[in-house]
Amino acid sequence: MAYIMVDIESDGPIPGDYSMVSFGAVLVDDNLDKTFYGKLKPVSDKFIPEALAVSGHTRDELMAFEEPQQVMNDFAQWIKAVCKDRPIFISDNNGFDWMFICWYFHHFTGGNPFGFSSQNLGSLYKGLQKDTFQTFKHLRKTKHTHNPVDDAKGNAEALLTMKHEMGLKIKF
Repeated sequence: MAYIMVDIESDGPIPGDYSMVSFGAVLVDDNLDKTFYGKLKPVSDKFIPEALAVSGHTRDELMAFEEPQQVMNDFAQWIKAVCKDRPIFISDNNGFDWMFICWYFHHFTGGNPFGFSSQNLGSLYKGLQKDTFQTFKHLRKTKHTHNPVDDAKGNAEALLTMKHEMGLKIKF
């Protein structure tokens, strides 16, 4: 299996009514050198200024980003190129990140290379620790900046620490 760590930034709480601003992905392996960064033109006129501000972009900047269909097709091709096996979607907040990636894939490409399921890094760590009050965030090496590639990489580093130092049985 090929684990792809994903992080997204958006201008609101749900896809369709609001837009995915950008996303980053990294193939989880010991190198963490295969990354993807997508910046997408809005799909809606609606946005929440506070949510957009988290991305570090203005609405005017978003209007110059790439068409979502092109970005999602490029992402699908990247996944195909870096994965020798079935791609597995994993993220820090998969309920949120997955919702956007899945919607955008189905809406703009007609299918989702990840299939119909995702995994949550935080839940994985809580299970490993046998404690639902624990958080993995101290395991990141790359600073959490809200640049989605940085954030995906930091989360991938945490997953590698769980594997190499904490005994998590997982194959990449």
